[in-house]
Amino acid sequence: MRRRLSIIAAGLGLLLLSAAPAGAAGSPSPATTSGPIPSPAEADRVVAEPVVFGAWNDRQPPTAVTYDAHLVPPGTTAVALAVRGKRTVVGLIVQGLAPNHQFGAHVHQKACGATGTAAGAHYQNVPDPVQPSVNPRYANASNEVWLDFTTDDRGTGSAFAAVAWDFRAGGAHSIILHEHHTDSSPGAAGTAGARAACLTVPLS
Repeated sequence: MRRRLSIIAAGLGLLLLSAAPAGAAGSPSPATTSGPIPSPAEADRVVAEPVVFGAWNDRQPPTAVTYDAHLVPPGTTAVALAVRGKRTVVGLIVQGLAPNHQFGAHVHQKACGATGTAAGAHYQNVPDPVQPSVNPRYANASNEVWLDFTTDDRGTGSAFAAVAWDFRAGGAHSIILHEHHTDSSPGAAGTAGARAACLTVPLS
């Protein structure tokens, strides 16, 4: 089963590569996608979880939770995947979001909670000693996982990122969707507006 899941996730990663138009929002940047996606033989762990965004329930917290019902209506569906090995590829496919909207998306340190802040800060391969991190030396698409995308007129979007490192054990647990694309300027690097929704994914 694990071998089969590895093949499925690798195939989805290749699909994202071929589907992203050159230069489009959500398409890969050279800093994060150089080199091949890890093969199933190289992959040390794969995550591929279809989930539905919903409201928070204290007795049974959802895998995916909406904080902004206008941008991410309850019932939005998503598939998150990660192929981990010598390189790490993280992908996201979402349906049912606000149409024709620019979303920011990043891997965060903690699992989703009742509010967006529960997921903590962005996961960084080399942690910024100053928090919150807005220094482009640390808050960038090579040191973090950025998954910005723009939805089509049906509210569908996808993105992937490849980085030259793996997550530390227990260090990354969610993907947050933000209200707009990620800023990369000094003093605001890594910011993307309010947290619109959260997807709990066991990345490490």
